Parts: sequence; structure tokens; C-alpha cells
Amino acid sequence: MTVDELEKEQAPKPAGMGVVGWLRWSWRTLTAMKTALILLFLFALASVPGSLVPQRSVDPDQVARLFQNDPALAEWYDRFQLFDVFTSSWFAAIYLLLFTSLIGCVLPRTATYVRELRRRPPAAPRNLSRLPHHAALDEPLTVDEAARRLRKLRFRVEVGDGWVAAEKGYLRETGNLLFHASLLGLLVAVGIGSLYGYRGNVLVVEGDGFANTVAAYDRFIPGSQVSAESLEPFSFTLKDFQASYQVQGERRGQALDYAALLSVQDSPAAATRDYTLKVNEPLEIDGTQTYLIGNGYAPVFRVTDGKGQVAFEGPVPCLVEQKTTMMSGCVVKAPDAQPSQLGFLLRFLPMSNGSVSLFPGALNPQVQLLGAFSGDLGLRSGEPRSVYELAPPELMRKLTPLIMGTGQAPLSPGQAVTLPQGAGKLEFTGVKEWMTLQVAYDPGRMAALVAAATAVVSIVLSLLVRRRRVWVRVKDGTAEAGGLTRTEGSAAGFAEEFADIVKVLSAGGKDAR
Repeated sequence: MTVDELEKEQAPKPAGMGVVGWLRWSWRTLTAMKTALILLFLFALASVPGSLVPQRSVDPDQVARLFQNDPALAEWYDRFQLFDVFTSSWFAAIYLLLFTSLIGCVLPRTATYVRELRRRPPAAPRNLSRLPHHAALDEPLTVDEAARRLRKLRFRVEVGDGWVAAEKGYLRETGNLLFHASLLGLLVAVGIGSLYGYRGNVLVVEGDGFANTVAAYDRFIPGSQVSAESLEPFSFTLKDFQASYQVQGERRGQALDYAALLSVQDSPAAATRDYTLKVNEPLEIDGTQTYLIGNGYAPVFRVTDGKGQVAFEGPVPCLVEQKTTMMSGCVVKAPDAQPSQLGFLLRFLPMSNGSVSLFPGALNPQVQLLGAFSGDLGLRSGEPRSVYELAPPELMRKLTPLIMGTGQAPLSPGQAVTLPQGAGKLEFTGVKEWMTLQVAYDPGRMAALVAAATAVVSIVLSLLVRRRRVWVRVKDGTAEAGGLTRTEGSAAGFAEEFADIVKVLSAGGKDAR
């Protein structure tokens, strides 16, 4: 082995970063302003699917329709949690990273800002003519007089031997800091709402009531700190639901207004009161808001089984298949029918011409019988079943078809169809309407509003305010002023302001500004 090779082998090798080094690098990268901006962009981008894809917490009916019309696509959406964007794991990861990054940005910048506030303006340079903005004052000026006039212009002033230093524009950094603090506050408000708030969806048919209990919801999404006792104990009954539509012109059939007349009881001991619930006019009771988010028809049916007994009677909410005409698909199940369970697939037409619906209003309601079946519907297995599905595919193949196709004449209210083989009878007895509601309680709602408003005001401050410095030197009875701006790209705007400052400092400019 040569001497050179021996020296290379014995020479100390560069040490790696190690665990601590990598942790420090990760923290610096995460808390960098560039990373915070990237995460903020990702946070906004991650919210886009929540607007494009129907959300279970907002429109469960549309989610159900997507599963029915395109089950493969719906399965992929569900796999990537696109039906629950704002409660998904990937959205929560972006939220937490952004939260941590903002904390890492705000805390050190706050400490720096406090030190800047305590620091006095620096002494005047020896040669003010080298500054970007310079002017000789027309009249003699004393140091005290220059300081007084600059304070009148709301500058922070420091006086020295023959010079005056002034600075203002701290609101720029105040706005910048408040903007980041507001974003942090907005995230905290959202977090509080997620922990202590809840959302629920429920479908209510005309004549039915609702009590704000967990068991009454069709879908309930509580925060981790919410219990059954946390819910506000109000209740209401849907007395009437009215939807009005455009009846003439190119926009015929377009919805004009929705109104639900409720009989509300704010608490078990409170008296009932009437309230008209409309879109964007929620019912609010002690911070809990009830929104009207959907509507449809619930035709009333009576099913008589083969033994002549009424096996089912009541309204059946139908899933809207065509929004422009409110043509809807209905599923009627009679699990108590004898000697075999009965099931029906139907189509509800609000204004029928015999085969299709022409208008969303119930002007000539009819029901088309698409199929009637007998057999085991799987309703007694203990497994949850969708009200919009007659039976699982494996059981559908085992059902006995009694009537198939659209050969039957549509049923009008009061008409009935008799099933073959003495299986029973289906009667269409009337029409009701249903509404879907979202009940939401968000304790961080007002805090989020304040944080968002503060963010808007603070970003305006950070964009409009300039940080600038002005110095005045007095020597041998003459005075000169110099100035510069500490904000990039604002030199042109400061030139005009500096000219005004010079006028104020000049003896002839005492009345300026």
C-alpha cells in the first residue's frame, strides 16, 4: 500500500446529517414560506372535488343515484373518499401539514416583528445624496422642527446630533403577520367545528315529524367530542311543502321557489310556532341550523296481500331520476304480505301524458308499474337495506316475477292493479311530497367568519402599505433630506410621497397636508 493510499484511508470521512440533522432539515423545509404557500394551494385544490362530486353529508340522494346509474364509477369515487372529501384522510393530512407549517411561520416572524417594533430608526447616512431619493430643502430648518413635522406625518422619529431619522409603514408587516395568523385561526375554527360540531341528513314526508335525536337521522356525522346529549332538543312537523315552477315560456318547468311550512317546538317545554323554511333561509335554534337541500314526491300506496289483508299502506319517497320533470323511481316493499313477500318497481310521473312526465308539478300524477315480484326480499336478515333497492342482486334472481314491463296502463290516484295468481293488489291512493334537510351545528362558524374577514383586511394592508425611511441632516444653516423605501417595486410610488414630505419640511410647506 502506498503512502497516498494509506493517507486516504486514514483521512476522516465526512459525517452524514444523522437523525437530528434530517429532523432539522425537515422542520425548516416544512416551516418555510414557500412550503406554506404550496400547502395552501393544495388545500384549495383538494377542496375542488367537494364541489364537483356530490357529498354524502350534503346530497345523499344524488350519491345514491350515482351508485344506481354508474356503480363502477361510484365505487372508485368511494374508494378515494371523494364522496366525503372534507372528512377524508388525505384532506386531513393536508390540513394538519398546513396547520403545522403556519405555526412554524407565524411564531418566529412574530418574535422578529416585536424586535422590529422596539428598534429605533437607524441614524442618518453621512451622504444623503447617494440615496434613491434626495432633495435640498429651500429654507433653513432646525433638528427639532424637522422632528416635529415628521411626527405630524405619523413617522416614528429618532433625533441625533445634527440629524433626524424617521420611519413608518409597519402596518405592512402587521398585515402580513395578521394574514398568516388569520389563516391559522381559520384552521383552528374548522378544527373546533370538526370536534364539537355535527351534521346530519334526514328525509321528512308531509305530515311526518322530526325530533333532533341521533336515531331520527338517516345519516349522522358527529364530531369526536359530540354525544347524544349534545344535540339541541328541538322538534318540528312538516305541515305542508310547496314548490312553484315556471309554467310558460322557454324556462317552463324551472323551479321558482320552495317553501316548507313547519310547526316548530324549540324545546320539549316550549310552545309550538309556525316557521316557513326556504332555500338559504335556514331554521336556527341556539346555533343549530336546519337547511332545506332537496325535495321530491312520495306517492301513497296500499298493498293488499293474497289473504285480503293490508300488508302495507303509506307514502313512499321516490328517488328523482329526471330533475327537469321530477320523474322519479319508486320501490314499494311489503315484507308482511302473505303467503309471500311482495315488491314493486314503479315510476312516478307528476304530469303524465301516458308514458313520460311533461312538467315537474303534480298536475296529472300517474304511476307506471314496471315490475311486481313475490318472494324473499331479504328484509328479515338483519342486514341494512337501501329503501331505493328492491333486493340485493343475489336475491333478485330468486324472486318470482308477477308483472314485468310497461304494458300495464298507468295508475291515477284511486286506481289499483290486481296481481296475477291471487297474490294481492296494489292501489295508488294519493300524492305527498318530501324534503331532505341538513341539520348542522358548527361552534367555529363565527370564528371562521371573523378570521376570513381579518385575512382579507390584512392582505389589503400588506399589499397597499409601503415600508419607508426618511432622513434629514442639518449643517451650517442648511438642510437636506433623503429617503428610500424598503418595499420592492414601490419606488415609483414613493417618489411622489417623498416630494410631498419635502414640501412639508420646507418652511413654505407648513400648511401642506
